[in-house]
Order: sequence, then C-alpha cells, then structure tokens
Amino acid sequence: MNKSTIAVLDLDGTLIDSNYQHALGWYRALRSVGEIYPVWRLHRLIGMGGDQLVTAVGGEELERRVGDRARKQQSKEVDALLEEMEPLPGARDLLVAIKQRGHRLVLASSAQQRHADVFLDKLDARDLVDAWTTSADVEASKPAPDLLHVALKKLGAPPDAPSVMIGDSVWDVEAAKKAGMPAIVVRSGGFGDDELQRAGAIALYDTPDDLANALDDTPLA
Repeated sequence: MNKSTIAVLDLDGTLIDSNYQHALGWYRALRSVGEIYPVWRLHRLIGMGGDQLVTAVGGEELERRVGDRARKQQSKEVDALLEEMEPLPGARDLLVAIKQRGHRLVLASSAQQRHADVFLDKLDARDLVDAWTTSADVEASKPAPDLLHVALKKLGAPPDAPSVMIGDSVWDVEAAKKAGMPAIVVRSGGFGDDELQRAGAIALYDTPDDLANALDDTPLA
C-alpha cells in the first residue's frame, strides 16, 4: 500500500481498555430488567454494536421485550465506569506512528458521542486523527460494514480506497472483511488467536505498542 493508505481504527477496546467494563455494564443492565446472563457470554459479544447485542445473546423475543430498556441502562452503567477506562499501552504512540508515516487516520467507533469525547481526551488524540465516527453515524453497527464505510466517507474517500482496519474483536474483523479491508488485531478483545485468524485477521499483536513497533511489517509500512 502507498502513502494514501487510510488507517481505520476501532476506539473502544482497541485503543482504550474498556471491554471488560462494557461486559459488566451489560450484565448489570440486563439484570436490572430481570434477565441474568453469564458475564463470559456477554464478553464474547463486546465489539458488536448494542443494536445487535441483545438479540445475539437472547434472541428476537428478548430484544422486543427489554432491548431498549437494557441499552438505556447499559449506557448509564458505562457512564459510571468511564474513569476506570484508560488507554492501552502505546495507544497514542500507535496513532503518532501511523501519522508519521504519512497515512490518514480515522476512528471507526460505535461509541456514544459523550463516551467518544472522553476517550479522545484520554488519548489526547483530537489533533492526531483526521476524523471519527460515533453510534449516531449509522443504523447498523459492527459486524455490519456500515461504520467503516462512513469512516471513509468522512475523509471524502471512496469505499474502495486503500485502507486497513485495526481492531480487537472478531466483529471488527468480520466488518472489515465485508468492507474489503485487511484487518490487524490487538489481543485486548480477549478472543483466541485461532478464532481471530479464522475470521480473517492478517496479523495479531498483544498491545497497540507492539503494533506501533512493528508497523513496518504491516500494510502501514
């Protein structure tokens, strides 16, 4: 890939250590409406958009019955945990390294705007990234590719622009595949290497710092 490559990064869970807090938030939210699901099952779905998660964990009947209430409560639960979420090792360094190589950089996040604002400030990234998305930008979240398409559109780039996705979950990889992007993954999502590779990940790294130090071995060289 050349200097016009676009790096499309997930924010929640990839740059910010937030996956387990989100899983706990969903557990508490569902429990508040009388539904108990093991946290490990909920964790397996983190990275999938909240518009799809309730159906994924309990079917369409659960979504119809409690979906909106659970999402509203989950948002409140996450609000209370925001201060416990911090950048993963090397998260900002990764953004700097990508920009230093001349690539454009967009954050494809399905976080709510107020959560994205907190994360951008924690990363001190507003002047580093060229654009970012939030949940308000799409109706269908990951693993649908819509968010990645919108991320490119925010840069004025066509859907087939040279680009690479950096995420932390199988849902990121599946969305990237549908969008025609190669996907690099950091292991902070807690998924196994085998399932990430089966989903189509081209490379795996423990932390953003490890990826930043290995960029010359990736499509973002």
